[in-house]
Amino acid sequence: MKAPTIAITGAAGYIGSCIVKQIQRNHPSWNITAIDNFYLGDVRQIGDVNVLHVDIRDRERLYTALEGADVVMHLAAISGVEDCANNRDLAYEVNVLGTGNVAWFCRDSGINLIFPYSMGVIGDPQRFPITVDHPREPLNWYGRTKLLGEQVIETMAQNAYPAHLFMKSNLYGRHLIDGEYVSKGTVTNFFLERALNGETLTVYEPGTQARNYIHVKDVSNAYIRSAEQLLEQRRNGNVDVERYEIASDEDPSVMEVAEMVARVAKEERGIEVNIELIANPRAGETMVESFEVDTTKSFNDLNWSAEHTLEQTIRERLQTTQG
Repeated sequence: MKAPTIAITGAAGYIGSCIVKQIQRNHPSWNITAIDNFYLGDVRQIGDVNVLHVDIRDRERLYTALEGADVVMHLAAISGVEDCANNRDLAYEVNVLGTGNVAWFCRDSGINLIFPYSMGVIGDPQRFPITVDHPREPLNWYGRTKLLGEQVIETMAQNAYPAHLFMKSNLYGRHLIDGEYVSKGTVTNFFLERALNGETLTVYEPGTQARNYIHVKDVSNAYIRSAEQLLEQRRNGNVDVERYEIASDEDPSVMEVAEMVARVAKEERGIEVNIELIANPRAGETMVESFEVDTTKSFNDLNWSAEHTLEQTIRERLQTTQG
């Protein structure tokens, strides 16, 4: 049987580069097409895979790059809440129109599609545990553009190609690409960097706002399990659209995360770290004090569950980082 080709948009980024590396490890026979416009991601090569400069807004170049793919993992996006708020046109062009280009390609070609979107599409959760069926009421421009992208893909995929749509929680952790760590300024990573520098951990008021947290490697593993499943679905003629939750069983408040980092920093490095509540500059932020997510479907259908924990990751980082 011919080895499949997996195309990854946003491959130079935080999650995309992690997925490429894990595919190389778990499925060395798979072919990989990696593309990115290098807006923020700056990884140019991952092992023997070169990341091609392609902007998903350029339909002609996008189609050429994706030609021959068996699965498209569409990760390219303007993902920061503040970035989307400050660059509304760009966020719309990439997250909605660019996503539409990918969806059209998959519909025209009958290609399997994997698409993640943030829990920012929900806004303030109305019930717990959270599932993909929760009502959508995004509070910011990022959430609105990702909701539109979700709707575009669901519409285009109907009766045309199998698609897995993933609603993922807040990321943390880092991974190694050719000797260099790839990370992102998520809240946990931000606290770790400040703790390692002996700086005060600043927590936006009120500090009780909760989030669910998931390691970047666990997210990458979920998408690889998804690709395995989609390839099997396609062989069976199944063109269903399935939606999954990708999250852990950890949903502490922001203050609790800061306190965990401070405690482990003292235990592992003898670093005394202060914590300070500061005014919250973010408008339209979810302030719920619980963020439990039901991942039963991901476990049952994809045989996936989170393997990393916040404290384990924080402790390992403080144990291994020099200085």
